[in-house]
Amino acid sequence: MRHRELHRSESVGWLRAAVLGANDGLISTSSLVVGVAAAQSERGPVLVAALAGMVAGALSMAAGEYVSVSSQADSERADLSRERRELATSPGLERQELADIYVARGLTPALAARVAEEFMAHDALGAHARDELGMSDLSRARPIQAALASAAAFAIGAAPPVLLVALLPLAALNTAVSGSSLVLLAVLGATAARLGGAPLAPGTARVVFWGAVAMASTALVGRLFGAAVV
Repeated sequence: MRHRELHRSESVGWLRAAVLGANDGLISTSSLVVGVAAAQSERGPVLVAALAGMVAGALSMAAGEYVSVSSQADSERADLSRERRELATSPGLERQELADIYVARGLTPALAARVAEEFMAHDALGAHARDELGMSDLSRARPIQAALASAAAFAIGAAPPVLLVALLPLAALNTAVSGSSLVLLAVLGATAARLGGAPLAPGTARVVFWGAVAMASTALVGRLFGAAVV
């Protein structure tokens, strides 16, 4: 029976994107709602602002993640192309390069040479991608997957404040959005910390703190500029 170990590092990529997207969606949309509601006496403009913020934010997250991860994928392809050329033109040097890597990791020179020879015979490019370049299936760049995950996470995070705008009276909106958003941010921070193996209290506190700062700042802007316009 094959022994399968689950490591927290395997989830770092998707966890980072999901937490970042959900945090951004919740904080930015809640802050936008609080700021616009502080300057408005009607529901319509607040709801339009919330929906626009959710759509624009999700697309912005998707575009940013796609561009960033595409750049990583381009670099990976360039490195693999270079390795492929070097394997074709100087396989002996590449075999020695692998052996030196294994010696540095603790193998004896003789065993390192044997291991390098076996890997070169089985999958030379894969061995160099893994052991020289640090590439693996878990860390491989996937731009479309990253973009969709970030957009979905942002939209999920933005959904609660948008629903509150649609359902609650405007007079209770700021209190409800601020309170519920802080609670959700605490849950999100604690969940991310637990999944990542980090202490719960610091992970929760920093997310809640910056969410509160963002909402308080936009509420102040809404009151100041709303009063100035009136």
